Amino acid sequence: MLTPEQAQERAHDIVRRAVAAGADAADAVFAAHGSTEVSVRLGKLEDVGRSEGEDLGLRVFVGRRSASVSTSDLSSAAMDALVERAVAMAREAPEDRWAGLAPQDRLLHGASPLLDLADAHACSPEALRAAALRAEDAARSVDGVSNSEGAGAGASESVWALATSHGFVGGYATTGFSISASVIAGEGGAMQRDYAFHSARHRARLDAPEAIGQLAGERAVARLGPGTLRSGAMPVVFDPRVGASLLGHLSGAISGNAITRRTSFLLDALGTQVFAPGVTICDDPHRPHGLRSRPFDGEGLPVSPVAIVAAGMLETWLLDSASARQLGLEPTGHAARGIAGAPGVSTSNLYMEGGKVPVATLIEDIQDGVYVTELIGQGVNPVTGDYSRGAAGFAIRGGEIAGPVAGFTIAGNLLAMYRELTPANDLAFRQGVNVPTLRVDGMTVAGG
Repeated sequence: MLTPEQAQERAHDIVRRAVAAGADAADAVFAAHGSTEVSVRLGKLEDVGRSEGEDLGLRVFVGRRSASVSTSDLSSAAMDALVERAVAMAREAPEDRWAGLAPQDRLLHGASPLLDLADAHACSPEALRAAALRAEDAARSVDGVSNSEGAGAGASESVWALATSHGFVGGYATTGFSISASVIAGEGGAMQRDYAFHSARHRARLDAPEAIGQLAGERAVARLGPGTLRSGAMPVVFDPRVGASLLGHLSGAISGNAITRRTSFLLDALGTQVFAPGVTICDDPHRPHGLRSRPFDGEGLPVSPVAIVAAGMLETWLLDSASARQLGLEPTGHAARGIAGAPGVSTSNLYMEGGKVPVATLIEDIQDGVYVTELIGQGVNPVTGDYSRGAAGFAIRGGEIAGPVAGFTIAGNLLAMYRELTPANDLAFRQGVNVPTLRVDGMTVAGG
């Protein structure tokens, strides 16, 4: 694996070639990655996979015309051909008055923040296999588990670098480790499945395989014998592993692309009360060893923690340079760049702050409701905010979580759902997007 400095030189070299070939401006991304994955099933090794790759993406500008190309052939001759093709394409492309590199005076200069994103300790395939077996053994040992869909463990490393023709060069390395297990409980037509997983930048911060396996087994057994729900309006409580999707709908609705195209249900909401006053949503790219931490954005701009929603008020859009120019605003440091194409926008470690009450208190006054642990389908309209998804989970009766239920639909409108949302105090940072347990009053439930 290349070092970040070597990756930066690869990106910088192709930018120099592009400018020498006639581009007015250019930026380039270089990415290298390697990963090993091991899967087991019923106590036996099922698969071992290893992937490695190096890719380079180049974007060039000729006036307000631009083109993007990418390659995995990094020979000098291939680089020359890539540059020639990119410049020729840009000269034939339509003009875009908003296109261009990020403002030069806003670029990150100086040392990048130290985020501790790379583990110095490697993990062998043998160690991954042992971890996967331990996870599956723990899951299968849970009373009621009848079969296994398998368990897996993985380790990865990557290097990412960005260079621009107007003065930015930067790069960083990351590692990742993961363990998962998926098992089946029950027999015949009454079978139910569930899973558990955990991922971390550092192996030492990964949950024990036994804990992951036991959780998968307990979740599957808890779903046995699901009943049905009555239809009607009632409170819906979202488990954290599915509640995070509500923040995904938010980030999509406040992205620069959605706002400039006027395809967002939050189009006129900036500076207004969108959530209940007790809700604060933050994005923290500087979280140490965070799964989505980064020292700079996809255009070379500095990044910093920001409250996207403060006390229920929507405080900012998520803007790259192009959408910021179109809206007459400043970029927010949320540009995200892949190997191919122009930058888009993305959050980093997005989370909703925990509320003031424990989960038991959050539900103790719910006489008839539902606790959702699984969402099915994609029935969300990003333009209107209309929300309708299949779900499974557990009934709430008399203020307590009761038996499992399935085959029902929850529906509402995100604008109303956000205003009726109450967070519990159980926030835990386990994924790239994290929320506590969430209660949303007044949703419509259609039982089976």
